[in-house]
Amino acid sequence: MKKTLTLKGLILIVVVLFSSELFAQLSLTGEFRPRTEYRHGYKTLSATDADAAFFTSQRTRFNVHFKGENFKVGLSLQDVRTWGSVKQLNISDEYLAVHEAWAQYFFTDGISIKVGRQELVYDDHRIFGNVGWTQQARSHDVAIFKFRDANFKLDAGFAYNQDKENLFGTVYNLKNYKAFQYLWAHTNFGKVAASFLVLNNGIQYQAIGDPAYPTAYSQTYGTRLTYDEKGFSFAGAFYGQGGKNGSNKDLSAYYYALEAGLELNHEFKVVVGYEFLSGNDQQDVGGMADKSFTPLYGTNHKFNGFMDYFYVGNNVGGLGLKDFYTTIKFKKDKFSANGTVHLFSTVGSLESVNLEKSLGTEFDFTFAYKFNKYVTLSAGYSQMFGKDALEFVKGGDSSETNNWIWMMFTFKPKFM
Repeated sequence: MKKTLTLKGLILIVVVLFSSELFAQLSLTGEFRPRTEYRHGYKTLSATDADAAFFTSQRTRFNVHFKGENFKVGLSLQDVRTWGSVKQLNISDEYLAVHEAWAQYFFTDGISIKVGRQELVYDDHRIFGNVGWTQQARSHDVAIFKFRDANFKLDAGFAYNQDKENLFGTVYNLKNYKAFQYLWAHTNFGKVAASFLVLNNGIQYQAIGDPAYPTAYSQTYGTRLTYDEKGFSFAGAFYGQGGKNGSNKDLSAYYYALEAGLELNHEFKVVVGYEFLSGNDQQDVGGMADKSFTPLYGTNHKFNGFMDYFYVGNNVGGLGLKDFYTTIKFKKDKFSANGTVHLFSTVGSLESVNLEKSLGTEFDFTFAYKFNKYVTLSAGYSQMFGKDALEFVKGGDSSETNNWIWMMFTFKPKFM
């Protein structure tokens, strides 16, 4: 009996030690994010007397991360649906998807390769972002070589897309990029941080008489600088675009942004900024040259107003955009609030000589309360005061009350 108890004790100790080692390297987390929205003029001006939309959508995620000897792996499964979109007695559905599935091997502490489906987020999300506001978010199938040391970061990424395993040919039928290669570098000079990005982006297009669908490549290149000291912050960015656009037209476009922030005290901060995205005159939109800058794979909801009138599934008809904005931020304890006003106008001229370039003014108000480190309640109200030019570009009725209201709970439990 004594030997049996000793053996059982030994087995128990081994199991506990093994489990402790395993659990130390394994992370299981989740996210439950229901969001209710009222839309009457979201993304585009409401038609005259159009009824408002009202619904609740939800993102549910289960994340697994494991760290082993010289490697890491990550898996993120998500279910995105609208409440009521599935019958109550439904046996199964197609809403469950793989958001991320990647593995990373470390050749040394600072040199690694990360392959698989993964989010790409760089700098302020302007060119590469995870689009986290949308319930489905964005991820890429890509291989990235990474270098890290105390003051320098370097990523080199490569992607080549196919919609299935083919026996012949490389025609890509999904509306996505065919291939890209990029290089991103980041370093610090005291209180100044600098990033540089160059992206070679390929999109297949249909050429007359060519069944192979050739690939048109554009080049996006630029830098972003930030400075932060004693309550004052500054950020500036410039990007150019050249090569060919997705229709194989010559592309020559550029973007720049300036932003300054000042903390008035421990609770209030004021931010003033300006963004410029180049565009075409409306009479030249169908021409052989394209001057319209496209932010490609950025988190565009983060920029140019939360109502997503510009560059979220559209590019303002290729006219470009000027956005002058001012934000007041408040934060105290678990509560925070932001208020922003945007003044929008086109870069390119409109066909109608009677219309000015001014598109309108948008007001955004957001509020958040963090109950604890796992649960947050957030809400917002936005309203667009559109002008005749916005009607001309996007349609709808600017005299209608074009507003958007939302409320969202975010639960982020840590299971292990």
